[in-house]
Amino acid sequence: MNEHEHDHMHPHTRLPEGACALVQGEYVPREQVEAVLTAVPARGAPPKGRGELRDQPPPTGSQHTTLPAERAAERQRRRWATQVVVADVLARRACAERGLRPPEAAPQGLRAVPEADVAGLGSIVAVVLAYSAAARVLLGHLEAHQAIPEEALWEYYVHNRDRFLTQDAMRRGVDPYGPSGGPLSEPAEPDFLPYEQVKAGIEGELRQAAGRRAFFSWLDLARADVVYAPGHEHPGDPSHPDHEHRH
Repeated sequence: MNEHEHDHMHPHTRLPEGACALVQGEYVPREQVEAVLTAVPARGAPPKGRGELRDQPPPTGSQHTTLPAERAAERQRRRWATQVVVADVLARRACAERGLRPPEAAPQGLRAVPEADVAGLGSIVAVVLAYSAAARVLLGHLEAHQAIPEEALWEYYVHNRDRFLTQDAMRRGVDPYGPSGGPLSEPAEPDFLPYEQVKAGIEGELRQAAGRRAFFSWLDLARADVVYAPGHEHPGDPSHPDHEHRH
């Protein structure tokens, strides 16, 4: 599961003035959403990627976009920012439940968000991890508890031979998958880094990927019972007319 798979069952529920969501009995103030919107300029971030907000609001005064489109984009941005804030609240609760060292009560700022993280995680999760120390602690905890079997490590080594050519083999143009009829030569075992030498790196990559999948699953389950104020629903929730559900 990932950030695009979410629950649509909650109807609009009237929340107290100033609250954007209700998370396990805790009202989340809208001020936190405003802080995220301030930290993430409309045209600069989140970077374009797999997330719901590929289309950012245009600059004020644009002659190429109608005002209704601008308003729709800004509404989506607010819903997106609400997801970031809600994920932080959920992550802080999850850390407490697991006995993890509690991070600061509330985020103090927003780290830079690498383009690679947006491509691999989606815009919401990438910014959640940049925004929320609790989310980073939880992700680290989940990664550390992923067991990667030896068979998976060997299979990765065998099926990704191009990643383990030696520098000399790459300079000679060795084809890691065998002769191709061109100037490339057929690889021999000395052309590859030994399995035992690269095993730890492979395990780290696979553990990171498994930890991320565990984080996605946790987030989807954890936010299933969140109740949102009107205007703060998930960006892909089809119950509001200008939703965006992109993959």
